Amino acid sequence: MRAAFICCIAASLAAVCARAQEWEVGGAGGFGAYKNATVTSPTGSATVGFDDRFAVGAVLGQDLYEHLSGEIRYTYRDNDLLLSRGAQKVNMDGDTHSVHYDLLFHPTRKGSRVRPFAALGGGARVFRGTGKEYVDQPLGGLALLTKTSDLKALISIGGGVKVSISNHAIIRVDFRDYLSPFPMKLFVTSPGSRIHGWLQDFVPLAGVSFVF
Repeated sequence: MRAAFICCIAASLAAVCARAQEWEVGGAGGFGAYKNATVTSPTGSATVGFDDRFAVGAVLGQDLYEHLSGEIRYTYRDNDLLLSRGAQKVNMDGDTHSVHYDLLFHPTRKGSRVRPFAALGGGARVFRGTGKEYVDQPLGGLALLTKTSDLKALISIGGGVKVSISNHAIIRVDFRDYLSPFPMKLFVTSPGSRIHGWLQDFVPLAGVSFVF
């Protein structure tokens, strides 16, 4: 009788622990590549945007339903401001901070060892120019790089896969396509110049998360 009671208590605790393992916290690192915009003027055009650099981030997520989870993500991107045409190239130190909430759609059930997912969400992104401004900047007839910041809306599209390596740890690989309006405050166009297109930032990430 006592053994049966102990087994019942142990089973109940195991069920509670299993239900409690709905939260995820983790970190990741990777490398991002931009699809930049174009600045045009009557005298010519140039590529304008950001250099490709490393990315790091953090995630806090929760399993909401059997095939749906949600997560808040923060991603830091090291990316120089860029203006280039042919052999001419102008850079300024800069970075980007993104915060967004994504919904993750899983084809496999909660508790599966391997869980691929598609992700869709939105949030905000702060673009910053942190370097020294030029006194006489090359390609200044098109646009000028500025030491300032600009807040823009962010659309997050992507996917990935989570693989459990223990009861409380997973390895995950993510890919995000970040889309945002162009941060015009960082690139002041010259009279007669215009910037065309949104920014796209393709960011693959790999990391480790802990579930509880």
